[in-house]
Amino acid sequence: MLSLITLAGAFALLSIAAAAPSPGTTCILRRNTQFAVPNSKEIFSCPAASWPPGPGSLLVPQAPDAELQQILSEIDPKRIQAIIEKLVSFGTRATLSSQTDPKRGIGAARDWIASQMREFAATSDGRMTVTVPGYIQGLAERITFPVLISNVVATLKGETDPSRVYVVSGHYDSRASDPNDFTSDAPGADDDASGVAVSMELARILARHRPAATMVFMAVAGEEQGLYGSNFSAQTYKNASVNVEGMFTNHIIGSSTGDNGTKDANTIRLFAQGSPTTESLARASTRATIGGDSDSPTRELARFVAGVSINQYTEMDVEVIYRQDRYLRGGDHTPFLNAGYAAARFTEPREIYAHQHNDVRFENGTQYGDLPEFCDFDFISRVGKVNAAAMWSLAQAPGIPRNVTMDVSGLTNKSSFKWLPSNETGLVGYELLWRPTSAPFWTHVIPVGSSNSFTVDLSKDNVVFGIRAVGTNGYKSPAVFPFPA
Repeated sequence: MLSLITLAGAFALLSIAAAAPSPGTTCILRRNTQFAVPNSKEIFSCPAASWPPGPGSLLVPQAPDAELQQILSEIDPKRIQAIIEKLVSFGTRATLSSQTDPKRGIGAARDWIASQMREFAATSDGRMTVTVPGYIQGLAERITFPVLISNVVATLKGETDPSRVYVVSGHYDSRASDPNDFTSDAPGADDDASGVAVSMELARILARHRPAATMVFMAVAGEEQGLYGSNFSAQTYKNASVNVEGMFTNHIIGSSTGDNGTKDANTIRLFAQGSPTTESLARASTRATIGGDSDSPTRELARFVAGVSINQYTEMDVEVIYRQDRYLRGGDHTPFLNAGYAAARFTEPREIYAHQHNDVRFENGTQYGDLPEFCDFDFISRVGKVNAAAMWSLAQAPGIPRNVTMDVSGLTNKSSFKWLPSNETGLVGYELLWRPTSAPFWTHVIPVGSSNSFTVDLSKDNVVFGIRAVGTNGYKSPAVFPFPA
């Protein structure tokens, strides 16, 4: 029989929320202060949390500092609503719709987004620039004539590490039932004016702040026709050897109500790919052999997001889904993954398919179409807070450690690690994280100091290790999984 244990506070709970469930036991990361464990035993009765015993302290998630709390408090559901309703007012934003009509079509939407982003940039003291890069896409399955694909990109240059980049994106194109129908109304409120609204609201607020690393806020086109705009951006960054250390797409984040009528207004899903498809065959084989498939850069990014954004300031839980995307669907994070970047997708907890990719109509008692009336603007604003917490925490932390390796030259119950030294501004040292192999989140932390090597009396056979960087400001990077030297 389960009994309920109430911990002293949310962060105390989060520090132990790392173990995989066993029958009759709940061991999951949550922002509330209650945890279910069997027979009133202490929380470490959860088997995956209590074995093996090892050094270090329990991992305590990073609480938002005063500046981040202020950022989160400024995200405004009324502004979110106004952005979504404005985008819907363009009638259709189909990729093949008019580029020149000032009131209807994708061109009008693009120009309005760009004008708003430029207004935000005007408050940044020159740190934010806005561009509208594009190219002509030739004929393809869903491109019936050559068409201009344009993205709106607002770039907030980092103060101390501008070469390190984090991207948040939504797609501003929409579609009717027929993806090549560019004349019918296609409101696209949830898919994906909601995601664009988050990018724009974060750009508005963060333009007045000074992140250490560079932050990019994008609205991309051509998603419904084949991820064209996102692919253009990802390849542009890759061709320029830009160090994108994290990318998020907000795609269908507008509704907290599912098709069965249930409401979950405090949960957002985060889809995170396992083994990277861009790895060499040799590295992929090594990853499979050592059990590193759940410690890809994207999954470490997702763990980071959960750790910095599940708290009372966002009022959200982040359900990390260990797969690239939903079945039969795709999103704008995929081109970034294909370019070798860590990228993940935010999506509402339970979708209503009658409100996606459908002509607006009332049929057999059901209202079809992606209309603003089905959006929960308070929910979207909370999703925006999750994004803001993640983006700001990433940008303020040091970059991830590089070339992290584990010594496997001999049989030993100790584990030794090395990584490249760094002279990055604001870097104070490193931490070794570990967790049982069956645990989804990191459980323990060991301070390493400023050294770029460390040995711990804990067998690599029994746990998973990661190394993360620590800043003088207290911010910490995502962990990096060590490969055999």
